[in-house]
Amino acid sequence: MPEQEWAGVWFRRVMRRDGPEILGDPEGQLPCSLTYVAILPPGLMWAQQGATPGTPKLRHTCEQGDGVGPYGWEFHDGLSFGRQHIQDGALRLTTEFVKRPGGQHGGDWSWRVTVEPQTSGTSALPLVSLFFYVVTDGKEVLVPEVGAKGQLKFISGHSSELGDFRFTLMTPTNPGDTAPKYSSYNVFWSSNPGLPLLTEMVKSRLNSWFQHRPPGASPERYLGLPGSLKWEDKGPSRQGQGQGQFLIQQVTLKVPFSVELVFESGSARGGGSQPLEQLAGSLLTQALESHAEAFREHFEKTFQLKEKGLSPEEQALGQAALSGLLGGIGYFYGQGLVLADMGVEGSEQKVDPALFPPVPLFTAVPSRSFFPRGFLWDEGFHQLVVQRWDPRLTREVLGHWLGLLNADGWIGREQVLGDEARARVPPEFLVQRAAHANPPTLLLPIAHMLEGGDPADFAFLRRAFPRLRAWFSWLHKSQAGPVPLSYRWRGRDPALPTLLNPKTLPSGLDDYPRASHPSANERHLDLRCWVALGARVLVRLAEQLGEAEAAAELGPLAASLEAEESLDELHWAPELGVFADFGNHTRAVQLKPRPPQGLLRVVGRPHPRLQYVDALGYVSLFPMLLRLLDPNSSRLGPLLDVLADSRHLWSPFGLRSLAASSPFYGQRNSEHDPPYWRGAVWLNVNYLALGALYHYGRLDGPHQARAAKLHSELRANVVGNVWRQYQATGFLWEQYSDRDGRGMGCRPFQGWTSLVLLAMAEDY
Repeated sequence: MPEQEWAGVWFRRVMRRDGPEILGDPEGQLPCSLTYVAILPPGLMWAQQGATPGTPKLRHTCEQGDGVGPYGWEFHDGLSFGRQHIQDGALRLTTEFVKRPGGQHGGDWSWRVTVEPQTSGTSALPLVSLFFYVVTDGKEVLVPEVGAKGQLKFISGHSSELGDFRFTLMTPTNPGDTAPKYSSYNVFWSSNPGLPLLTEMVKSRLNSWFQHRPPGASPERYLGLPGSLKWEDKGPSRQGQGQGQFLIQQVTLKVPFSVELVFESGSARGGGSQPLEQLAGSLLTQALESHAEAFREHFEKTFQLKEKGLSPEEQALGQAALSGLLGGIGYFYGQGLVLADMGVEGSEQKVDPALFPPVPLFTAVPSRSFFPRGFLWDEGFHQLVVQRWDPRLTREVLGHWLGLLNADGWIGREQVLGDEARARVPPEFLVQRAAHANPPTLLLPIAHMLEGGDPADFAFLRRAFPRLRAWFSWLHKSQAGPVPLSYRWRGRDPALPTLLNPKTLPSGLDDYPRASHPSANERHLDLRCWVALGARVLVRLAEQLGEAEAAAELGPLAASLEAEESLDELHWAPELGVFADFGNHTRAVQLKPRPPQGLLRVVGRPHPRLQYVDALGYVSLFPMLLRLLDPNSSRLGPLLDVLADSRHLWSPFGLRSLAASSPFYGQRNSEHDPPYWRGAVWLNVNYLALGALYHYGRLDGPHQARAAKLHSELRANVVGNVWRQYQATGFLWEQYSDRDGRGMGCRPFQGWTSLVLLAMAEDY
């Protein structure tokens, strides 16, 4: 999971390999444009020596509460170049990488890590250790060559995927200089304990004192690794016999300094008329600057922020939003835990979850520090940004997600693949349930493909169509509601006495209030709208592909779902004046202290009955958000009214998720569960709202002028607040307070919050 690592540049995969099976598609139904294979996972750790008493604080993976930050990618093109800045107390680290394609195994890669003091003029420059490591799973050959005083000259090796290769850790220098800088070296070589345990292994071995003795300066003590390169000390019978290896080089020196690591592919050097110069030093600097300039040019050509009059600082925010999203893309491989659908909801039959066969997944992630894995409903929003930048990447990602389809047409909403991923996930979220759906947001970038006219997109859609159709068919049938053309999210939490309102995690809106008493009689408005959008997109796609049978089958369903009479009949609540869910509901519920149990739910009068659910918020807007209403619809005006009313959804920082007038607004769902989708401003839904307002503001109708005005005002509020919070904290956030605009939840959250870039570009 490379997106977890602080340096974020130590790629565990290279783009090389032919064959459609990498998409989870052994029959070759999906196209394969970029492909990924296992490589030796290299990585970076660091520690500031002597900053605190005892063992120095070792940095390795992104963690939410470790006090590091801000950090993030300044540039990342998603393919061959990136530059990231990390602030860690008195230190500022810059990590950069560039790829030079060539040969049959992906080409050469070079990395540069620069460590400088956070403020200039610092009198006591800190002593810092960098730890560069390589891990194998036992199938690769590593041959380290050690020089004087524990310094590795290079590591040569071979694997079936990469052929012959060599890693070289260059001698450190002052930033921008070529003269060597005095450094102390330690090396450690051991069996691989498993990726989740690397940090603890290094911490446990960092227990011997050494002297750092630069010429002409006073010596300083530092904690170093006491290992050697004599593998036989670990047991010679295990080396090369399927036991993975862990090889780490510690480099300790005074800041400021730069260190470069060069990966050279043997096949990139074979057969050429002239030998390739090593991608290091001034050549690396030139390559990095050339890629940075190419990034800036492609960014402006794609999003035109400068042309639209946005300031250089706002353009930098847009570049960081895109780069953080691209820098979080990772390749995952492993088995997920799945609980099969027994066909009877709420069945008492006990069934253990099963490990599904191992699958690959190439995907973006919502947050490197908190959600470093694939989420189905997040990914559709991610790809709205990515596809503007590089449509090939989006085709690759969508191909992988569709490759996860099981025989029934189900895709798990959260992909926790392999031991390393499972080590980062709370136990209650490990198991995916094959009866539970998730919003089909992958259809959003699919719809954008239909509008773009790219022949490569069209070729992809032709081959992906059978899986898209199977996925939609499963959603339509498995989530059918109690009456025709109604739908119900399976998987609501049971009505426990500790919960104010049982959650609906499959909806993606988690604690957004639904019917107070879950039942099979519920009708969920947002799900019906997602199915209506799916039917519309699939019909358009079938027609463009000439799939007459599919178009004939899906056409009547799409027409029925888009008919406003049907939507009104099932979801318009006259007493509320908006669209709403329907179910067994009362608003007379609250949490009250009941010692010693704590907060417990108390239900008063009136008692629950079948009725529309008075929970005004994002769900109420879905017919407008997904542009399902005609511009002349009589229902559009009331939705614009509640959207624009500060007593309900409007705030100076964006649309709040739940109306300030709701009894659930800002309420905890349990003693230990703070509000999540109960008032906070979320960028993904605000982006849908901006797109809808822009859409209706360009169509003739009674609400055209008002929609256009609201779009302009909402865009200013959303973009302005994200910009202010980014300036203040250096992060994009998971959500924003509707009261004061401050960032909340986890950070950095450069998943769908990166949609701020498309809002700035007015690209919907």
